[in-house]
Amino acid sequence: MQFSVYSELQTWPGKTQKQVYDEAVEQAVNADRLGYDAYAIIEHFFFPKFGVSPNPFAFFAKCAERTRRINFRTLVHVLPYHNPAILASQIAAFDLLVDGRYEFGLGRGHAWLAPKAGVPVEETRPRYEESLRILLAALDDPRFSHDGAYYKVEDSHIVPQPAPGRKFRIFLGGTSDTTYELAGERGFAMVVPPLLPYEALRNQLDIYRAACRKHGHQPDIVWIHACHLDEDRDTAKREAEKMMRGFLKGNASVLLENANELSAKSRLEASGYGFYASGIMEQLSDMPYDEMIEKDVVWVGTPGDVIERIEGMHKVCEGLTEVSITVNPGGVEHWKSIKTQELFAAHVMPHFKALQPPSEMMPARR
Repeated sequence: MQFSVYSELQTWPGKTQKQVYDEAVEQAVNADRLGYDAYAIIEHFFFPKFGVSPNPFAFFAKCAERTRRINFRTLVHVLPYHNPAILASQIAAFDLLVDGRYEFGLGRGHAWLAPKAGVPVEETRPRYEESLRILLAALDDPRFSHDGAYYKVEDSHIVPQPAPGRKFRIFLGGTSDTTYELAGERGFAMVVPPLLPYEALRNQLDIYRAACRKHGHQPDIVWIHACHLDEDRDTAKREAEKMMRGFLKGNASVLLENANELSAKSRLEASGYGFYASGIMEQLSDMPYDEMIEKDVVWVGTPGDVIERIEGMHKVCEGLTEVSITVNPGGVEHWKSIKTQELFAAHVMPHFKALQPPSEMMPARR
């Protein structure tokens, strides 16, 4: 079992965006000191309450100067808004600068990004699929060509080239069946979105596991959950209520506050973005706090409480290889984020490391 920290860099009133960045850097440095395997942030544009992180490379470059072993991970590079050959070059260069400590995911991105970025929402899926083929070819092959609807590339190459034999740990994330099938087919890791209990994605994860078996890959499932800990359960619940409400509101903030800036419902549904027109996120944002905890939407309590949650997940989720906690959602005070990182590293991580036979320990991925 591996352990990581994931942040959306949500920006709420009461903190400047500079403060959000500075605190996140401190949290990444602390995670490195405590032995977490990776620190991940989202790549997100235009809507600060959801996440103010348009350039993960710049953020991780600052973190790299103050850390020694932790991996850096972007979840995800949103391909419809990048030239894929250029992005592949940037990935290879950044990986070189951080001594092979870079990991990344690839995705289509949230539906609300398209209008702001000037990309027709109907084009996001075909742009994503074409860009994915180009980016993987650019990283895998010394020379590559492509003749598609959006890009025509003749006998190209990227510089710098990835180090010989370099195999990136690549992640896909989302809720569509096709994403889970593609991840299993290519041997990519699958990231389960925050706020969803296991049963909500059991069928898609079964698709992923079946595709892994068919193509000779081992499942590699990463589970993300917002988390807050204290040695006293009541204290943890009291401290976390505002931040967990903020996390859910932040995830739905664009739909709640900027719905008039989204593409029309009919266009969203026709483009495979029906989830954003379904009202699910708005309903989730109004969930009572105790229900969030009871229904496993967030983890709040003592280290022992969270150990029980993870043990339960491990029993039912074949292929679970990593748990990633979000400790800074919803405008939370910095000290609370640090406290949860410390308690999780002191009690939860050692519990699972002790249960794992040395022969089954996952090697560090470089």
